[in-house]
Amino acid sequence: MTALPVSVAAVLPKDAEDALLIGRLWDVETSGPRVVAVQGGDVFDLQHLAATVSELLERSDPAADVRSAMTVPRWKTADVVEASLAQDTSLPHLLAPVDLQVIKACGVTFVDSMIERVIEERCGGDAGRATEMRELVGRALGGSIGDVRPGSPEAAEAKRVLIAEGLWSQYLEVGIGPDPEVFTKAPVLSSVGLGAGVGIPAFSSWNNPEPELVLIVTSAGKVVGATLGNDVNLRDVEGRSALLLGKAKDNNASSALGPLIRLFDGDFTLETLRQEEILLRVEGSGGYLLEGRNTVARISRPFEELVAATFGKHHQYPDGFALFTGTLFAPTQDRDEQGQGFTHKMGDVVTIRSRHLGALVNTVGAAEELPPWRFGLRQLFTYLAVQERSVSVVGAAVVGAASLS
Repeated sequence: MTALPVSVAAVLPKDAEDALLIGRLWDVETSGPRVVAVQGGDVFDLQHLAATVSELLERSDPAADVRSAMTVPRWKTADVVEASLAQDTSLPHLLAPVDLQVIKACGVTFVDSMIERVIEERCGGDAGRATEMRELVGRALGGSIGDVRPGSPEAAEAKRVLIAEGLWSQYLEVGIGPDPEVFTKAPVLSSVGLGAGVGIPAFSSWNNPEPELVLIVTSAGKVVGATLGNDVNLRDVEGRSALLLGKAKDNNASSALGPLIRLFDGDFTLETLRQEEILLRVEGSGGYLLEGRNTVARISRPFEELVAATFGKHHQYPDGFALFTGTLFAPTQDRDEQGQGFTHKMGDVVTIRSRHLGALVNTVGAAEELPPWRFGLRQLFTYLAVQERSVSVVGAAVVGAASLS
């Protein structure tokens, strides 16, 4: 595999020296995932501290515990990142930084992308009608809806007017109505990480990346950190019917997370994330380039509202969850034929980057041809049981040797 065109330094946050970064690494020596911390040029094995990232984040002070556990490094950051970008699975490489957490997602949390969802619906999944529908919806909305607070009296009035115009949509309901859209994006352990391929299935001809901030939340509903995510989306499928959301969102390698989780620590807090700028870059064959920006400050609902809609007395997550918070970016510029808009091509390199979280880089491939998802919960539990037995055997041998001395 040819390494993706990103430097090791670019993968880490701008202030990497001050960042507390954790994640998961595939260890070729033990043939399984290890919980790790990254600090500067070193990667530390935290498996003695916690068997899973989920377990680590449930500790009373995970940040302090991680700092204390970073004593003797086991790998070099440059080696691990380079192997990840080259998709060299024969070497230690990064995985998606969550494990037992459920992958949840909130949709239609930005007005710009909300309008695009309305257009998808009006087009019935036909990209060729997008320009016409975009002009129609734009004239009807007049741009004033951008400042409407979801669930407010003003939102109710906007709904009344749009219904009268015959333009009300299920997407407007979750975009400016009282309740946000929350769905399950991917099964536990199915997300891919830095360098891996992201999958577009053969049945889709209109699709796009969705660069998003992903909150990392504990079983108590506490946000303890964040990472970057690509909520790969099939616009033609969801445009045919919102009831096809699962088919549009959950396919092989359709959820990418990484490169690492940054824990809240010091000056890096939830308040920092409210102003985060997430940049998107898609590089394709023939010099094609698409750039976009997801300005988190323009989100229509606060993080607390999205978390509360996901977790509470109505729904619990004993292993915690990762929450995609939605995207402002919806690509509309034509890639090939006029009026057809943007869609992925195989081999596209997608880079999602932010100052405080680093860069998540993936290559677009056919979902049917990318490595199938095979390492699930049963395999993880088997691996952890073997590791626990190995530690017990080593411990018993040490005790036995001491008794003979």
